[in-house]
Amino acid sequence: MTTVPALPAEAYAAALASLDRMTAPRLRMLLGRLSPPEAYAVVSGSAPPPGLLEQLFDVPGLAASWRQSAAEHLPERAWQQCLDLGLQVMTIGTESYPAVLINDPAPPAVLFARGSASALAGRRVAIVGTRNATGAGREMAGSLGRDLAGAGVHVVSGLARGIDGCAHRGALTVDNGAAPIAVVACGLDIVYPPEHRALFAAVSERGLVVSEAPPGAPPEAYRFPLRNRIIAAFSEVVVVVESRESGGSLITVDEARRRAITVMAVPGSVRSRASNGTNDLVRDGCPIVTDVDDVLTALGLDSSRVAEASYDSRPRPAGFDLELLTLCKEARNLDQLVLLTSRPVIECAMAVARLEVHGWLQQVNGWFERAPNAAYTT
Repeated sequence: MTTVPALPAEAYAAALASLDRMTAPRLRMLLGRLSPPEAYAVVSGSAPPPGLLEQLFDVPGLAASWRQSAAEHLPERAWQQCLDLGLQVMTIGTESYPAVLINDPAPPAVLFARGSASALAGRRVAIVGTRNATGAGREMAGSLGRDLAGAGVHVVSGLARGIDGCAHRGALTVDNGAAPIAVVACGLDIVYPPEHRALFAAVSERGLVVSEAPPGAPPEAYRFPLRNRIIAAFSEVVVVVESRESGGSLITVDEARRRAITVMAVPGSVRSRASNGTNDLVRDGCPIVTDVDDVLTALGLDSSRVAEASYDSRPRPAGFDLELLTLCKEARNLDQLVLLTSRPVIECAMAVARLEVHGWLQQVNGWFERAPNAAYTT
């Protein structure tokens, strides 16, 4: 007799998130009191709602709607769909759930993810703004994305048209830079906007794409404000590049302020409607961003080496040169380098000379150490 393996709890969580009339607060209430299998048994009518959850079922027609929807969204089907799409299901209260969301005032109960969630453990800055960006706004978003990624900061955005997409494209131009993080407002089997298909693939391959919406969920209007709260919650600083008087980016601003997250703004022309929202933020006392140094300072990071890291044209040390540069994090003389590397003195001397000529090492009285502007690290 063949034994059917038991479904993981994530399968039930995925099915619950797919039910008709399942809102974020309702799902959070269910999974805050019950395990996913227990919650699914309740909504499907297999078990009675315990305690305070009885109030949830007082909503007219909700219990019948959930029972009917549960019959169509079976846990095994929901789980197979996630497996086929290569998605991770992260449920509140489990080890895989992002630590940054645990104490959030409105945490998503279930998240679907593609890529590496390790990016959420690093430093994170959101870059948001209007979809109808100007050329100057797109350029600013791209350069901030590039320079933040080059400084080891993960760029968080919504993968939308305009500022969002430019910020992520900028981050992706940096080889070995910090991985981008995207939060989207539809199922991860749907790319919206459709012209960002290649960008979606690149972000999920290099970084992380997350959604509160289950597979198959379309990009409905109500999902975007929900998406924006997660963008804010993932971030340490929110930077608004361009925004009109109202719009999604200002919803992200409100969500950031609700969480006591620093909001910064890029000022723009007073004659450009695309800058009306950001100029209002500046007028009301929001810190100004003119370049990446302003953002890194807000993060408490050393920004003195960012320009060299982004624009440095010096040949990158490799092989034995890189080994010597690493050893010279502390001052070394030539004899010490020969002993530490077991290489001939002439080979060490030539490598040290190359590093010194290109500005990676400096010599003081026969001792070699990394130059102050030697931003390259292993």
